[in-house]
This record gives sequence, C-alpha cells and structure tokens, in this order.
Amino acid sequence: MKSRSMEALLAAALVCAAGEASAQDRAAFGAAMDAFARRAMQRVEAAPGLAVAVVDRDGLVHAAGFGVADVATGAAVTTETRFYIASATKSFTALSLAAMARRGEVDLDAPLADWAPPSGVPADIAARITLTDLLSHRSGVDNDPIAFRVAYSGDWSPEVLWGLTAETRPRATPYGQFVYANAGYNLATVLSERRWGRDWHERVEDEVLTPLGMTATTARIDAARAAGAVVAAGHFGRVPGQPERSPLQKTDATMQSAGGLISTASDMALWLEAQINDGRVGGRQVFPAGLVASTHVSQVTQAATFGPYVRTGYGLGWQVGRYGEDVLIHHFGNFSGSRAHVSFMPERRLGVAVMVNEDAFAGDLADVVANYAYDWFAGLPDIEAVYDARLDALIAERDRRRAGVAATVEGRAKRPRTLSLPNAAYVGDYVNPAYGSLAIREAGERLSVAIGVQQALADYLTEPEGLRVELTPFRGEGVVFKLDAEGRPTTLVYQDAVFVRD
Repeated sequence: MKSRSMEALLAAALVCAAGEASAQDRAAFGAAMDAFARRAMQRVEAAPGLAVAVVDRDGLVHAAGFGVADVATGAAVTTETRFYIASATKSFTALSLAAMARRGEVDLDAPLADWAPPSGVPADIAARITLTDLLSHRSGVDNDPIAFRVAYSGDWSPEVLWGLTAETRPRATPYGQFVYANAGYNLATVLSERRWGRDWHERVEDEVLTPLGMTATTARIDAARAAGAVVAAGHFGRVPGQPERSPLQKTDATMQSAGGLISTASDMALWLEAQINDGRVGGRQVFPAGLVASTHVSQVTQAATFGPYVRTGYGLGWQVGRYGEDVLIHHFGNFSGSRAHVSFMPERRLGVAVMVNEDAFAGDLADVVANYAYDWFAGLPDIEAVYDARLDALIAERDRRRAGVAATVEGRAKRPRTLSLPNAAYVGDYVNPAYGSLAIREAGERLSVAIGVQQALADYLTEPEGLRVELTPFRGEGVVFKLDAEGRPTTLVYQDAVFVRD
C-alpha cells in the first residue's frame, strides 16, 4: 500500500500538472482564436470589424480586435474600440436597479404605485406590476410610443416621456407570460428617473460602470466621438466585398436603457469577470456577494431557441438557457449594423464577448466566434474542421440574405406609382401626439420621409396612396395617406397611428 504521505505527494503533483495544463491552454488559446477570427473575417467578408474578449475565473484569457471600425476612416479595431452593444445594455440597467434594491432604496417586487410618483400609467396596472415584472418581460403591458421615441426617432424630452406614460396598455398576452420588448425597461426608466432625479445612464455609471472601472463604457456616444475615441460604426455587407456604412447611426438621443451603451473588449472582460465571480474582479469584491448572481435567476419561463442556443428563462437583464449541455447565461443585441454577443457559463466559469459592426448579413459571426471559444476549451475534436463547416453554413446564409434583398429591391423597383396626386401635394408635416412629427419632402422625383433622426427615401406600396419606407434599414414600413372629400391629403397612417397634417 502507498503511504498517506505518498498519496498526498501524488495528489499535489496532479494538481500542479492540472494547473500547468490550464496555463498552457490559456496561452495556446490566444493564437488559436486569432487565427480562427482572421479566417472567419476573411471568408465571411461582410463584416468590417470584430472585437473579442474571453475570461475565466482568473480574469482575462484573451482579447483582440480585427478589421476596421469604420470603412469611412479605416481606423483599425483594437481592444479599446467602442462598439454599440444594443440590447446587451439591459443587464447593466437591471443590475443598477438591483443594487439600489439591495440597499433598501426600492423594492423590486413592490407595485409601481407603491414607489413611483403618480403618472399616466393606468391605476390598475400601476397597482399590479413591479420592477421585476418590467425587467423580466413578464409585465403583460407595453408602451410603443415611448419605446419608439427613445430608440428610433430620438424625438423626446423628459416631459414628453412623462406624458406618454398614459400610453401604457395591456398586451394581448397575459401578465406573467414572457414577451420580449424594450418597453418594460423604458417605462421603468421613465418612472425611476422621475422618482430619484437621476438619468438611467447616470445610475448605471454610478452603480455599475465606475465601481467596475469600465471607463470606456458609456451611453454618451456623441461625446465619445467628439473626444476622438474610435467608435465602431454600423455597417451592412449587402454588396460582396464592399461593406457600406449604415445610414442610421446611434446618437445620444437614441441611446436608451434597453439598448444604449457602447463598450470595448477590455471593458467587457471586466463585466464578464464580475458575472462569473459574483461581483469579484481582480481579487476585489466590487459588489456585495449575491447581488450579481441574483440577476441570473430566472424570473419567468420560456421555451425558445435562438440559433444553437436553447432559452428556458429570463432573469433581470439576462437570458437563461443552454449551449449544448452547458448552462449559458447570455444577452445579445443588434441594431442597424451592429451586433453584440455577451455570454458566460457559470459552471465552467468561462465568459465571452464578441462585438461586430455588421448585423444584417453576417451578424451571426459573433455567435460563431463565441462558440469557437467555448468549444475550444471543451476540447471539441477536429474543431477547425467543424468550424470551417459552420463558416460554410454562415456564408450560405449570408448569400441567401443577399439574394433575398436583391430580389426584393428589384421587385419594388417595378411597382407602379400608387399616389393619385403629384408629389408636391403630399409634402408637409404630419403630427401624432404620441409619436411626434413626420415630415414628407420632395427629393428629386421621389418623396422622403423623416421622423426625428430617421430619414429615408420612399418607394411605393401596392396599396393606393401608399409609400414604403425603411426608416430603420431593412425594415419596411407603410405610410398610407388619407384624402379628404376634396381629394387632398390631410392625414396619414404610420405605426398604426393617425398623423394629422399640420
């Protein structure tokens, strides 16, 4: 028999060997990830730039940038390039409110009527729903005008939003059922800002970003650009080999609590380390133990898939599900040429953030790169061959989307004009109290449509007196004019709302 001392020595040797292997894995991973990311970018070619960060329980494993942040400037992507993370913002917003709740400043499970100032939210709704309901998408209510103004048109003021709380309506789906939407976060923000007098981004800075040292992460995208920071622009890879800048870029006016932060690979590494280690970063307990972990707990169930991911629930700003056999807590985001993947495996203590400045034709590249990291550390056999096949599938999907868009554009070009009057007859400003002012203008032989920061040339609908417009790229919407008894355009319908000519 081996002596106890010999067994102890053997055990210690195994631990050391395992530690050395882990260190070797970490060192080898960076080269493997860089080689794969470069190959993926070259083969897919639709995305100008990409940044990635991978962390484990000990902190940063690897971070890198590839390609360019903006085709207009040619600025190279680095680990300090700021990318728009879109809906991945929700987990920051939720944690900022959870931090206040931990100090007893608000009860996440108290009805809105118990803490929010009297607002336009119907009394029965205010007496029933809570911040947890709003942050986990189970409230059963919506508010399209607020969500539209803060994320799309940018046409708002605090007083306008406060008045629009009266537009809060029950959904067709019942209370307690998961329905993903921005409006819950937006409504929570409008109410909490009025209650505590602190803008949502100031609260996120104070409660989350500053404690973590995420100095490059901000909602102030205009100031970041003005200060000379490299901010990745949104792009579309519609034309092979020629990514083009999206016509709709984010501004301060459209950076909102459900999707309103820019961040870097370096900063996202800090964020993921805090998630993996329950608020501990660099050996320092930044947040009270249990606070961060509490946001990962499912508050509502769902049964859905998103690509290779299974989703079983939603916490406070986090999707809960699986990738393969592993639990995956995650949140993704995309908007008008930007795509973000933020995820971690709590059991394996491994996290990945990937940010890409393209979303319509190759946005799924963010997921493929993230999955490569998880599968590499899991020791997936023949990983390079497996991922070459996944890139093949991504390229086939890219080509399918390109062909679909090209066919749709060609078909629209053949549509006959469906307006009965000369273009000049439709020109004017049309107003809806909830959604704001929509401007119709002549642009050569065509009409343009604008609302807030959004503007686009219009095509024709097949419906009489109708225009089709993409105020948000690749999302066609109808603008249908209504003529009065004398045949003059006096109103139009957009967003299912009636706008009256001013």
